[in-house]
Amino acid sequence: MPRAGLFALAVLATAGLAPACAEEAPTLADGRIHVVGRARAETAPDFAAVEIGIEAKGATPAAALDAASASARGLIALAETFKVPEADIGTTAVTLQPVTRSVRQPDGTVTERADGYRAANTVRLRLADMARLGDLMRRALETGANRIEGVSFGLRDPDAAESAVRVAAMKDATAQAARLAEAAGITLGRVVAIRSPAAAGSPAYPPMPAPMARLAKATGAPVPLVAGTIETAAEVSATFAIAP
Repeated sequence: MPRAGLFALAVLATAGLAPACAEEAPTLADGRIHVVGRARAETAPDFAAVEIGIEAKGATPAAALDAASASARGLIALAETFKVPEADIGTTAVTLQPVTRSVRQPDGTVTERADGYRAANTVRLRLADMARLGDLMRRALETGANRIEGVSFGLRDPDAAESAVRVAAMKDATAQAARLAEAAGITLGRVVAIRSPAAAGSPAYPPMPAPMARLAKATGAPVPLVAGTIETAAEVSATFAIAP
């Protein structure tokens, strides 16, 4: 076959392979840069919450419930002297149940006998003046309180903290995309897609059940508390176009 014919066949073969090569390497052809921006921040809490419980025992259901209720009313009155708003005071649990005690019989067996009733009332207080929380917990003993169900710290406007962290995460995503574009020798275009999952924040010290009398009765001093910080984190998945 003449050389001219061979050259023509080679050109045709090369032209037939070109589309297949383009399909195997679509990275730059789609004109996109995908990144995930991340940010986190630590914020001082602006309120403390505590659940204080009262347990009382009585010979009858009414006697047990009345005793617990009287102590709960005293606790609420105490909270008001600490200038806790009514909206920051709430009952979280009221329980009433029969009580039994174990009695050993002459033959050595053990049986359960009725031993009155136990009532409990738990009140949740939210205090903005966190420096006074320890004093409030100590003075709650005087109202008949004998348990702490949990202490926590939080933010009254957590959405503001989460929004600020999401903005920082988006700025991080933009900076990442700009660095990648510069390294690749291309021009970064506009953002074409943003996805931001729910931000995750957690208190520095989550609620921990603890008997109140054990914490405060021994010393008579305010309960020592440290608020710490609340960490908020966010991720933003962003897609940028590559400018022509």
